[in-house]
Amino acid sequence: MKQIKFCDTTLRDGEQAAGVVFSLQEKKAILSLLADAGVEQAEIGIPAMGLEEQRDIHSLINMNLPIQLITWNRATTSDIDASVSVGANWTHLSIPTSDVQMQRKMNRNKEEIMYMIQKVVEYALNKNVEVSVGFEDASRADHHFLIKLIEQLSYIGVKRFRYADTVSALQPFDMYENIESIIKACPNIELEIHAHNDFGLATANTLAAIKAGAKWASTTIMGLGERAGNAPLEEVVMAWKHLYKGETVIDTRLFHALAQIVSEASGRVLSESKPIVGSMVYAHESGIHVDGLLKSRETYQTFDPVEVGQDHSFLLGKHSGLSSLQYFLEKEGILVDKNTGKELLKRVRSLANHTKKTIELTDLKNLINQTG
Repeated sequence: MKQIKFCDTTLRDGEQAAGVVFSLQEKKAILSLLADAGVEQAEIGIPAMGLEEQRDIHSLINMNLPIQLITWNRATTSDIDASVSVGANWTHLSIPTSDVQMQRKMNRNKEEIMYMIQKVVEYALNKNVEVSVGFEDASRADHHFLIKLIEQLSYIGVKRFRYADTVSALQPFDMYENIESIIKACPNIELEIHAHNDFGLATANTLAAIKAGAKWASTTIMGLGERAGNAPLEEVVMAWKHLYKGETVIDTRLFHALAQIVSEASGRVLSESKPIVGSMVYAHESGIHVDGLLKSRETYQTFDPVEVGQDHSFLLGKHSGLSSLQYFLEKEGILVDKNTGKELLKRVRSLANHTKKTIELTDLKNLINQTG
């Protein structure tokens, strides 16, 4: 199975999430971890936003990290000039491609949009910067128009294109068909999928697009981004690796650290149950699960959490069984007979029912004294 490449846009689309602002130091820390993790490319901001944004982007470029950096731009020559001014050698140009966005947002028809993007691409190429072109709202665009755009822009030197499911208009089966059709018509391009998560399908749509032939995945840490966010880097990597038996060069052990720093910098709480990086996704209380894991980890895991810098943990609570209780007692060097163990388990469950919490070690010791 092929290898995915990643363009992480935490520092651009992630920061576009309502109320999120990264300081320069936070941006540097996030970018450094992305580079350490082996992410191939990072989208680091929008130079046209103004001088402060330009200074930040220039500082990130000057870090000279082993990661390709790219700026986001509208299809205007002034945006290209702003990117060139900060030292960017890769620019991403975004252009609306659906009828609703072309007409109501840009007040232009297909021919005008095609002419507009071609002229800006030529301008950027003449500035000696690499160019990728993003089709905003591609999932609601005329499919034949997209292919015509790709053919025209490929002819003048563009090889990388971004298919954006801007408003989450697709489900995975349609995504697969759309991407497969584009790749068949334009086999020599590199297609990137950029999926939003309004229906909780960003990861599934991204994987469907990659399976269909896209080479790049646009992601963010934790899925941070506009509205419901984007496809999370950690979910796409782990699903591709374990469910599709695919390849990446990403060091997954850094996912927990990345999630922590992005959560703190963005002010967005990292859910305990967030797939891959949540603090409780490898915690087990159920007696059946704990018993199975103690016998063999493969009974209740599809991958070893050590891969993402975490590990299984066991908790005592309402759903615990004798195996769970025995595990905790043995850890503390406490021996009880079977009947005492059963009585203790009843007390553990009763306390958990009353407090609606898991049982801490001090609570367990108190229950042992009461039982004894």
